[in-house]
Amino acid sequence: MAAPLVVSVSRSSTHSFSKEVVDAIVLLAGLGVEGDAHMGKTVQHRSRVAQNPHQPNLRQVHLIHAELFDELRQDGFQVEPGQMGENMTTRGIDLLGLPTGTKLHLGEQAVLELTGLRNPCVQIDRFQSGLMNAVLDRDENGNVIRKAGVMASVLTGGEVRKGDAIRTELPPEPFRPLERV
Repeated sequence: MAAPLVVSVSRSSTHSFSKEVVDAIVLLAGLGVEGDAHMGKTVQHRSRVAQNPHQPNLRQVHLIHAELFDELRQDGFQVEPGQMGENMTTRGIDLLGLPTGTKLHLGEQAVLELTGLRNPCVQIDRFQSGLMNAVLDRDENGNVIRKAGVMASVLTGGEVRKGDAIRTELPPEPFRPLERV
């Protein structure tokens, strides 16, 4: 397997479903992606703000593995980086298999901490009909498997670009699996 890397970066200043692919994004410690509608110390996702606008923003940065797009293409969907609302598309790293608290070192100095799994919402079916079911699965016990990426908080700011290497730093054991945030 090739070394883990960033294959695309995206942002949107509005609460649109898809985000524009750009050359670079700037991560701001404790806030998220500079210029992105989801940047902030407290929740910025509209559904979360409606529940409690004072809760911490555990969804500052959204990452999706490009391997999901490969899988979706085999199922007849056409999804490109940024189109599912992610800020960063990766390749060569099992994002969904990492534990909560994993640190991802990106580019020269940026560090993210994984906070949980993205829970896909109805907007995903508005983007492409049937896509919601395609990014949800079930394990052998019938538990839901969410495949639409992971969420993270920014620990150390910095610029991230396409082609940047990703280095993983696991948290101390015992590991806690990622859960919906």
